Amino acid sequence: MIVGVPKESYPGERRVALVPAVLPTLAKAGLEVLVESGAGAQAGYPDSLYKEKGGKVVPDRAAVFGAADILVQVLCYGSNDVTGKADLPLLRRGQVLIGFLRPLGSAEVTQEIAAAGVTAFSVELVPRTTRAQSMDALSSMGTICGYKAVLLAAETSIRIFPMMTTAAGTITPARVFVIGAGVAGLQAISTARRLGAVASAYDMRPAAKEQVQSLGGRFVELPLEAQNAQDARGYGTAQDETFYARQRELLTRVVAESDVVITAAVIPGKKSPVLITAAMVKGMAPGSVIVDLASERGGNCELTRTGETVQAEGVTIIGAINLASSVPYHASQMYARNLSTFLVYLVKDGKLQLNPKDEIIRETMVTHGSEIVNTRVREFFKMPALAPVAG
Repeated sequence: MIVGVPKESYPGERRVALVPAVLPTLAKAGLEVLVESGAGAQAGYPDSLYKEKGGKVVPDRAAVFGAADILVQVLCYGSNDVTGKADLPLLRRGQVLIGFLRPLGSAEVTQEIAAAGVTAFSVELVPRTTRAQSMDALSSMGTICGYKAVLLAAETSIRIFPMMTTAAGTITPARVFVIGAGVAGLQAISTARRLGAVASAYDMRPAAKEQVQSLGGRFVELPLEAQNAQDARGYGTAQDETFYARQRELLTRVVAESDVVITAAVIPGKKSPVLITAAMVKGMAPGSVIVDLASERGGNCELTRTGETVQAEGVTIIGAINLASSVPYHASQMYARNLSTFLVYLVKDGKLQLNPKDEIIRETMVTHGSEIVNTRVREFFKMPALAPVAG
């Protein structure tokens, strides 16, 4: 079977779906890799490296789509809402598409993908189980985002992060507060600590306390209990406005005392909850920094502007998106390892294994046979249930 790797077309996207190092593993599984020329160039992987590892490089994007049995991308149509639709006419019935699809973003877009006749797998939906851990691209990219968020904050802040004892006196360490202790938040805590800052974090999920403390962070506990704080996959769930209002009230003091606030509270498929109001920003010291990792879904800060850096009340608010693309070499390396593991799992003896009883296949398959077949996606968009997909 042929795996096609087209060049990413989303503006500013520098990652590539597969890096040369994983090609030998795929070859052992009977998979040939066809790469669009220049696909890995911006991530630090020139065409010559793909050729050295047994890949075939072709100059034409249409040729990759035309020859591939399986297409792998970072941002497929769905997550790529700028240029992704141009790939729809290139898809053919019976092909397999794997990548970030944002399946809970738009029912219409997901139906368009289904109508193309492809079997599409969304890496966002990889189950958070031990068996699927090596395929969890969402966590891999979250790790990169949490790391880069702290570097952005450190570069922007008017304060240095570590404590220093100098001839001019002792400099106290910066105080970094992380809201949302998922993968990105935990990596932000770890990175802030490495840079010498004092790190603390809040998460409405009680289970996050031990994880925060294991990284040397202080867990901020609030006299507030969320209802069904997390779903079956371990992600936070949406709460009512009464909960968020009380949460903001209790967080006001902690935010005001922080030099840097990194927000990473995201609810899959939902608008990000507003956790920091304009009034809370006004209470922060001049020169403070907020990095809003939830900006793509509206932001956790009321004043966040998606994709922009703004100043308000002397506070810098960074609404950066697609942070993983800013570290494309290692982000691509991690993503490629996740995808290659998934490909080897998906293809056995040159044939696709579409067993609907397999949790990994069932949870990640979004479209098949011109239908949206994923139960979670159908329930989210209130579609009627379908009969199980035949293997």
